Amino acid sequence: MSELLVGTKKGLFTLRGEPGDTFDVASRDFAGEVVEFAMRDPRTGRTFASVTHGHYGPKVFFRDGDAGDWSQATLEFPQDTGATLERIWLVKPGETDGVLYAGVAPAALFMSTDNGETWELNRALWNVPTRPEWNPGAGGLALHSICPWPGDPQRLAVGISAAGVWLSEDGGQSWRTGYTGLVPLYVPEDSREETHALCVHNMHRAPLRPERLFLQFHGSVYRSDDEGATWNDIAAGLPSGFGFPIAIDPADPDSAFVIPLNGDFDRVTPEGHVGVYGTRDAGANWDTLDKGLPGSDSWLTILRQAFGTAGEGPDLQLAFGATSGAVFASGDAGGTWAAAAEHLAPVTSVRFA
Repeated sequence: MSELLVGTKKGLFTLRGEPGDTFDVASRDFAGEVVEFAMRDPRTGRTFASVTHGHYGPKVFFRDGDAGDWSQATLEFPQDTGATLERIWLVKPGETDGVLYAGVAPAALFMSTDNGETWELNRALWNVPTRPEWNPGAGGLALHSICPWPGDPQRLAVGISAAGVWLSEDGGQSWRTGYTGLVPLYVPEDSREETHALCVHNMHRAPLRPERLFLQFHGSVYRSDDEGATWNDIAAGLPSGFGFPIAIDPADPDSAFVIPLNGDFDRVTPEGHVGVYGTRDAGANWDTLDKGLPGSDSWLTILRQAFGTAGEGPDLQLAFGATSGAVFASGDAGGTWAAAAEHLAPVTSVRFA
């Protein structure tokens, strides 16, 4: 039995079932509210939900176990920053017991050392000298990707829309850019070398080869083999380089999965055909993984947090949700798919619990 935490524009749905079949809706929390993201910390079993209330704004809630009351965490910008929290994009477990990270808008990194109950702003990233030059993407100025280094809590990479990749080797006390090789085609050619307007859409690290990162960019897909210092374009063979989420197989550092969309001019699946594309050779070749997915007249949009994985290797489970309210799941690394749910509210995030 698999469990999916599905954040939507109208609450958090917990789905239970087997990939390849329809899932049941086991529960719905935060009815009527926007749940941007939800995940369960595998170390403690604690579930986190990022909720944006129309009146009270963005909050992080947590609970232990599958039911019961939610508690609100303390996460807010210090008064001296002059910033107001706009959205909490994700919560990510760190490499030290009790440590979690949160990425928010306006682009900032928060850290918790007490299993997510209280949070502190990372001042070093907030105060980088180029911050006044940062610009938002269409979804705001967002820190949405956090990539710890397995076994080394000092190393961290984050992705920001639209301010590129930022790297730390000292636990977040200092930061440097990881821009080289990223090509922002939306910026005039003569300004690309100097710009900070690098619109990262999603980024993941390969656990067994942590110097390797895969990145879905605004217009292409990239791979880094040197900890994010430089990037190589690997989009050849895809119907489009544009998309929002990217996923990996933790057992295979040569693997990545993307869901292409037409482009920023038309953010739907190309030609109305829903397809996941996977590589097992680090982007040299891409396979179409669409057996069981809608084959025509299906113009779906899949957002950056709406693609989750569980397990590894041939038993890798994949699941993604669309703004149409449909969720699709695979139990064989994308070989076959089936609708897990078809009529939820617009999906913002999907994670296996």
